[in-house]
Amino acid sequence: MKRLAIILIAVIVLGCGLYFLDQYWIHRYDQVIAREAARYHVDPDLVWSIAYEESYFRTWKNGRDGEIGIMQVTPGVLQDWASENVSASAQQRSPIDPHSFLRDPERNIQIACWYLQKAGEDYKNLPGREARMLAAYNAGPSRAADWNRVETGAPPLNEQQFIARIDIPSTRAYVTSILDRYRRVKSAKSSLTS
Repeated sequence: MKRLAIILIAVIVLGCGLYFLDQYWIHRYDQVIAREAARYHVDPDLVWSIAYEESYFRTWKNGRDGEIGIMQVTPGVLQDWASENVSASAQQRSPIDPHSFLRDPERNIQIACWYLQKAGEDYKNLPGREARMLAAYNAGPSRAADWNRVETGAPPLNEQQFIARIDIPSTRAYVTSILDRYRRVKSAKSSLTS
């Protein structure tokens, strides 16, 4: 009986330790996410949900198509960001190495928030804006614009209509998964404050 109690206590302690380790792991960049999301006027819960999906907060993760870091930013997006945010002379003096630059979680999150802001500009007052932003983040802005296109004078698509138009199954699954997580995070936060 004594042995069983010791094993039970050890299992409980281990379980609690793993839970708290996981909570630390998934929330260790919350301040960076909050700061960069505020800078670029995007919802930090959406950014957090993307990081969870993209890399589970692993800064060393590389994607199949060249994506790098916690938010899986591509070197092409880094170049776009640099062309708007870094002077040409600074770029020429010290060209940016995408792998080392995007391994820095603060830079990676900053660039991802910048990209999300740009993706959201075209969808400011549309229903389901987040779905469109996620589709642009995953498949590119031109594809998201194609899926969003309606006849002149027609009402804008609602979120479900937009998602139904996504003809890349992995992007549709990506958008749906992140929106689900995003809504759970929002719901959990609102239940804590009410």
